[in-house]
Amino acid sequence: QIQLVESGGATVQAGGSLRLSCSVSGRTFGSYTMGWFRRAPGKEREFVAAISRSRDVGYADSVKARFTISRDNPENMLYLQMNNLKPEDTAVYYCARTRISYFSESRYTQQGLYDAWGQGTQVTVSS
Repeated sequence: QIQLVESGGATVQAGGSLRLSCSVSGRTFGSYTMGWFRRAPGKEREFVAAISRSRDVGYADSVKARFTISRDNPENMLYLQMNNLKPEDTAVYYCARTRISYFSESRYTQQGLYDAWGQGTQVTVSS
Protein backbone atom coordinates (compact mmCIF):
# COMPACT_ATOMS: atom_id res chain seq x y z
CA GLN A 1 0.00 0.00 0.00
CA ILE A 2 1.32 3.41 -0.93
CA GLN A 3 2.54 5.66 1.89
CA LEU A 4 3.19 9.38 1.69
CA VAL A 5 5.26 11.27 4.25
CA GLU A 6 5.58 15.05 4.19
CA SER A 7 8.42 17.02 5.72
CA GLY A 8 9.87 20.49 5.69
CA GLY A 9 7.17 22.43 7.51
CA ALA A 10 8.37 25.18 9.82
CA THR A 11 7.65 28.64 11.16
CA VAL A 12 8.97 31.43 8.96
CA GLN A 13 8.53 35.17 8.68
CA ALA A 14 6.46 36.73 5.95
CA GLY A 15 8.49 37.03 2.76
CA GLY A 16 10.50 33.93 3.57
CA SER A 17 10.77 30.62 1.74
CA LEU A 18 10.31 26.95 2.50
CA ARG A 19 10.57 23.74 0.53
CA LEU A 20 8.22 20.95 1.43
CA SER A 21 9.06 17.37 0.55
CA CYS A 22 6.88 14.31 0.19
CA SER A 23 8.43 10.87 0.17
CA VAL A 24 6.28 8.26 -1.56
CA SER A 25 6.65 4.50 -1.18
CA GLY A 26 6.14 2.02 -3.97
CA ARG A 27 7.35 1.47 -7.50
CA THR A 28 4.63 3.30 -9.40
CA PHE A 29 5.16 6.88 -8.22
CA GLY A 30 6.09 8.05 -11.71
CA SER A 31 2.80 6.80 -13.15
CA TYR A 32 0.51 9.16 -11.27
CA THR A 33 -0.44 12.77 -10.96
CA MET A 34 0.50 14.15 -7.54
CA GLY A 35 -0.87 17.13 -5.69
CA TRP A 36 -0.44 19.42 -2.71
CA PHE A 37 -3.37 20.60 -0.64
CA ARG A 38 -3.59 22.66 2.53
CA ARG A 39 -5.96 23.24 5.42
CA ALA A 40 -5.80 26.59 7.16
CA PRO A 41 -7.13 26.99 10.70
CA GLY A 42 -10.92 27.01 10.66
CA LYS A 43 -11.12 26.43 6.92
CA GLU A 44 -11.76 23.60 4.51
CA ARG A 45 -8.86 21.80 2.87
CA GLU A 46 -8.05 23.40 -0.49
CA PHE A 47 -6.06 22.66 -3.59
CA VAL A 48 -2.60 24.20 -3.92
CA ALA A 49 -0.75 22.59 -6.83
CA ALA A 50 -0.56 19.47 -8.98
CA ILE A 51 1.93 17.86 -11.33
CA SER A 52 1.26 15.18 -13.90
CA ARG A 53 3.52 12.22 -14.63
CA SER A 54 4.79 14.19 -17.65
CA ARG A 55 5.37 17.24 -15.43
CA ASP A 56 2.48 19.38 -16.56
CA VAL A 57 1.63 21.63 -13.63
CA GLY A 58 -1.33 23.51 -12.26
CA TYR A 59 -1.68 25.98 -9.38
CA ALA A 60 -4.30 27.67 -7.31
CA ASP A 61 -4.55 31.35 -8.17
CA SER A 62 -3.50 32.29 -4.63
CA VAL A 63 -0.07 30.68 -5.02
CA LYS A 64 0.75 31.23 -8.70
CA ALA A 65 4.15 32.84 -9.27
CA ARG A 66 5.12 32.12 -5.64
CA PHE A 67 4.97 28.32 -5.36
CA THR A 68 6.59 25.70 -7.60
CA ILE A 69 5.70 22.03 -7.62
CA SER A 70 8.23 19.48 -8.87
CA ARG A 71 8.95 15.79 -8.74
CA ASP A 72 11.91 13.43 -8.82
CA ASN A 73 10.56 10.17 -10.14
CA PRO A 74 13.68 8.01 -9.61
CA GLU A 75 13.75 9.13 -5.98
CA ASN A 76 9.97 8.90 -5.44
CA MET A 77 9.93 12.48 -4.19
CA LEU A 78 7.45 15.32 -4.58
CA TYR A 79 8.38 18.90 -3.71
CA LEU A 80 6.72 22.24 -3.15
CA GLN A 81 8.97 25.29 -3.23
CA MET A 82 7.22 28.18 -1.51
CA ASN A 83 8.58 31.70 -1.92
CA ASN A 84 7.37 35.08 -0.70
CA LEU A 85 5.28 33.40 1.96
CA LYS A 86 2.35 35.29 3.43
CA PRO A 87 0.54 34.87 6.76
CA GLU A 88 -2.45 33.52 4.83
CA ASP A 89 -0.28 30.60 3.68
CA THR A 90 -0.32 29.30 7.26
CA ALA A 91 -1.81 25.80 7.09
CA VAL A 92 -1.17 22.11 7.32
CA TYR A 93 0.10 21.00 3.92
CA TYR A 94 -0.71 17.56 2.52
CA CYS A 95 0.63 15.66 -0.45
CA ALA A 96 -1.67 13.26 -2.26
CA ARG A 97 -1.87 10.87 -5.19
CA THR A 98 -4.59 10.70 -7.81
CA ARG A 99 -5.29 8.13 -10.51
CA ILE A 100 -6.80 10.59 -12.98
CA SER A 101 -5.79 9.72 -16.52
CA TYR A 102 -6.26 13.18 -18.01
CA PHE A 103 -4.57 16.21 -16.50
CA SER A 104 -7.23 18.90 -16.48
CA GLU A 105 -7.97 21.62 -13.98
CA SER A 106 -11.46 20.29 -13.38
CA ARG A 107 -9.91 17.02 -12.24
CA TYR A 108 -6.61 17.71 -10.50
CA THR A 109 -8.17 20.34 -8.24
CA GLN A 110 -10.75 17.88 -6.88
CA GLN A 111 -9.54 16.37 -3.64
CA GLY A 112 -12.20 13.68 -3.89
CA LEU A 113 -10.26 12.22 -6.82
CA TYR A 114 -7.14 11.70 -4.69
CA ASP A 115 -6.98 8.29 -3.07
CA ALA A 116 -3.82 8.41 -0.98
CA TRP A 117 -2.78 11.14 1.46
CA GLY A 118 0.03 11.97 3.79
CA GLN A 119 -0.38 13.05 7.40
CA GLY A 120 0.54 16.66 6.70
CA THR A 121 3.23 19.11 7.73
CA GLN A 122 2.61 22.42 9.49
CA VAL A 123 3.64 25.69 7.88
CA THR A 124 3.28 28.84 9.95
CA VAL A 125 4.02 32.27 8.50
CA SER A 126 4.38 35.09 10.99
CA SER A 127 3.79 38.72 10.08
